[in-house]
Amino acid sequence: MAGEHRGRRLVAPAGRATRPTADRVREAVFALVGAVEGLAVLDLFAGSGALALEALSRGAASATLVERAPRAVAAIRSNVEALGLAGRARVVARDWRAALAAERAAGRRYDLALVDPPYRTVSDVLAELPGRLAPVLAGRASVVLEYPAAVMIPAALPALAIRDRIDRVYGDTGVSVLRLASGGR
Repeated sequence: MAGEHRGRRLVAPAGRATRPTADRVREAVFALVGAVEGLAVLDLFAGSGALALEALSRGAASATLVERAPRAVAAIRSNVEALGLAGRARVVARDWRAALAAERAAGRRYDLALVDPPYRTVSDVLAELPGRLAPVLAGRASVVLEYPAAVMIPAALPALAIRDRIDRVYGDTGVSVLRLASGGR
């Protein structure tokens, strides 16, 4: 990790169900995103929580980490506790669809969404994600997508008004940073 918690190691869930974001990819993501100070962050498919916890370490105001796998949820909670971030990190142990519906109903809005679904589900997630995510994004939000490099991400994603886009490949991992127009949709 960088920032306030530089050098700290995170617990990852045992098994193969969770694929942690590689350190170099995580560093690259935050280099592409830029300053995160004061932002509200949403981490869908949080896994170990590495991306959201990195954002908090770099000064984000708050983070909501969404994960449904029990082992991953336990790892996230352990990492949040170990880093002393319980006051700024909220762990939501639900399916991403249900979590987004609840966030929308609660009127929550996010400045940065981190989306790193299991690679085998990327196509299915991208078919539903824009319409479900748009209502919880603040004006001029950014969305980071992580996916297998072999997958082609469409230039336009319905419901998201993309004003700027950066695509990069790091080994077998693709990353797209989408900056949205005011209002997010």
